[in-house]
Amino acid sequence: MSCVGCCKAIKPRYKRLVDDIFPVNPQDGLVKNNMDKLTFYALSSPEKLDRIGEYLASKLSRDVARKRYTLVKIAMDALDQLLVSCHDYSLNLFVESFLKMVQKLLECDELELQVLATASFVKFANIEEDTPSYHRRYDFFVSKFSVMCHGGTNNDKQRSRIRLSGVKGLQGVVRKTVSDELQVNIWDPIHMDKIVPSLLYNMHDPGFVPVDIESTKDDEHPAQVAETVLRDLICRASYGNLKPVLRPILVHMDNHKLWTPPTFVVKCFKIVMYSVQQQYAYVVIQALMSHLDTHQKSAPDIKAAIVDVLFEAVIIAAGASVGPSVLDVFNTLVKHLRISLDNKSSDETIRAQEKKFEESLINTIGQFANNLPDYQKIEIMMFVMAKFPQFTAEESYGLQMDVQLQTMLLKTLLKVATKYKTVNMANAFPQEFLQPLLRMSLFEEPGMRIIVQEILHTLIDRHENSEKLRHVQVIRDVAKMGIKLEKVSRPDSLFMKKHGSQFYWYLCENMRLESNKVDNFEALYRTMALITVETGSRDIVSDLIRLALDMQEIASDNCPQSKSPGASDKEGNISMNDLSLPLTHKCAIHALVGALLCLVAQICELPELLQYTLEILECRKTEAPHMLPEFAFNRKNRPNSASELHVTILTDFNHKLYPEVETLRDSWVFQQEAISSILMSAEVDVSRLSTSFIQKPLGVSEVDGNRSMSDVNSIVMDFESPEASPMQGRRRETEEITVESLKKMLAEDPKVRREEEERKRLEIVNTFRNDPFEEIVARAEAKSNHFHNKLNEILSMVSRGSDSPAMLRGASKQPPTILDIQFPDLYVY
Repeated sequence: MSCVGCCKAIKPRYKRLVDDIFPVNPQDGLVKNNMDKLTFYALSSPEKLDRIGEYLASKLSRDVARKRYTLVKIAMDALDQLLVSCHDYSLNLFVESFLKMVQKLLECDELELQVLATASFVKFANIEEDTPSYHRRYDFFVSKFSVMCHGGTNNDKQRSRIRLSGVKGLQGVVRKTVSDELQVNIWDPIHMDKIVPSLLYNMHDPGFVPVDIESTKDDEHPAQVAETVLRDLICRASYGNLKPVLRPILVHMDNHKLWTPPTFVVKCFKIVMYSVQQQYAYVVIQALMSHLDTHQKSAPDIKAAIVDVLFEAVIIAAGASVGPSVLDVFNTLVKHLRISLDNKSSDETIRAQEKKFEESLINTIGQFANNLPDYQKIEIMMFVMAKFPQFTAEESYGLQMDVQLQTMLLKTLLKVATKYKTVNMANAFPQEFLQPLLRMSLFEEPGMRIIVQEILHTLIDRHENSEKLRHVQVIRDVAKMGIKLEKVSRPDSLFMKKHGSQFYWYLCENMRLESNKVDNFEALYRTMALITVETGSRDIVSDLIRLALDMQEIASDNCPQSKSPGASDKEGNISMNDLSLPLTHKCAIHALVGALLCLVAQICELPELLQYTLEILECRKTEAPHMLPEFAFNRKNRPNSASELHVTILTDFNHKLYPEVETLRDSWVFQQEAISSILMSAEVDVSRLSTSFIQKPLGVSEVDGNRSMSDVNSIVMDFESPEASPMQGRRRETEEITVESLKKMLAEDPKVRREEEERKRLEIVNTFRNDPFEEIVARAEAKSNHFHNKLNEILSMVSRGSDSPAMLRGASKQPPTILDIQFPDLYVY
């Protein structure tokens, strides 16, 4: 015994203090008084910390090997207290010993030791060190804790403990390294590929996810702790570190096929979007877009799930930017829409999934547009319209594209239009947007024409009156309908004066189409009614009434008047030529005109016009009920004979019949003379009432739509054509100037250019020197005659007036006033 006492006295003091903290009976636990002495010694002599750590590590290793787990717990408790108490520059050396001991315990197969080591590591991670460490590495801990997160045993309680310890260990690693640039770069893909999937695995495990999401969260629940760690990780991610976090999330969803159903994926990306820094939200959206590109050939339900996640992400990022390149986002979405339609499946089940994917794309595009300023929404609509083929004046829209693709693009336009808030008409309908949109209203497919009209409804309606004007009906009191009215601003009035004729002509052309259905006529009526409500005033009331009279004229073509019954066959039926509209269409147009004039009279405050309109409608009620909205727009009515069924799309079968003989009396229609006298008595300018909109206004057929409307016919003058000049190689005035052409000009050798100019000059000189005099005179006379012919043509047109429909019909004998002339844009301010 004396020998033992002598050996103990020979030991250094720090070893004696370490030995004293271990009790004689391990069950008694750490000797607190001796632990206080050891702590005081470590604080007094910090240079001894590294030796204390090494000695504790050696004792712990020996106890682990001998499976003295109680002594191991005492040693770890002592290490924890020393870590918490000591903050000195020499602590780094002690930490190295501490991490070795933690690693030693984690390598054991005993569950209790792994949990103990993890708890010690978490305590260490929460300590803020005063001095940085340049050589500390945590690769082992990331790998080991990730393995523990996936740990599985037959015992549910043990499995829960080991996974919870693994998640908390990862949380400790993240907190210790993520904010210290001198530590190991935890954002490296090699680490993120282990950390992120481990967190997602615990979040998705059905055994751990709470059933009631709104219930109280359990801080000791592995799924909840994993969610907290993921939020903390993403919240600390900068711009350059965000992509390494997002990529493992997307790969994990692919590998484990978690896209369908998308519930868990949506939950994960909601966590990401709510945790990421606001200015980096678009990085998440770009990552989802890129991932969607990699799934072009995947199943439609997977692509639909990705788009649904993208939709939710866009909603959360409403206040943030959607990225530096807005058009790239929309181009990608429209591209996937087109790919889906081009490769549509013949299987009904798969096709249903594809339709869901296409609808998701459209909704996502609309949600993207909702985050943009209004001027960009118009640009996006123009961008989508650019996906339609560009046709020449002789071609029509809709002949070269798949009908379903066109329909989806129109639905996309409509979705974007619903996000636009119209302030004034000029901003909502720039000419380069208005003209293609109106041209699309003449698609052959009736359903597509309805969508175009709905786009117009959305952009024109500023007071939510569209639903109140959905059906064609005679409105006798606007106030009872709850229609919101507002004084028309001067910019809107000027816009309609300048561009209203384009609206009116396309509306008239839509009325002529035989493929129209009831929904088409109702959509056209709603467009005209919204124009009346939003922009109707006495400044344009003549145009609105002229529009109604033109539509009445369309319905009256080839229809015999009561004074002249017209040609009929032996059975007394009216003879109709191929260009005549079906009877059901004509009755619908007459009924629509009556309803429109009632609305115009009330909006523009013309009581005499309202009284006249109601008188005509009362006469129809007794003599021609088929010309009233109640009859003409009743889908249960049917035509008068089976021979008309093949041309009548408006109606179904029922007991109500149309008249057998088609007649039209003067008392049933609105007379221009009577309306003119009413307007003149109300001091309204009626000069424009004589100008019909049935004939195409000049300029609407232009592809670019930038030319102004004019009563003078379009004049194409080529005074210096190649045929009229001896110069052979004259450059055309309309040569397109592009970046490539400018580069080519810069790349040209000036010497070659000068030689070319000299050659052309010599050709002209030789022409006048060598050619016969008679030939030169003939060329000059041809050029002069061409000029005089054009000049005479212009003078003759000006002298006889515009070749307008009103002049052709002889509707007005008075010469046009200054208000009738529509000047080019160059002369209008």
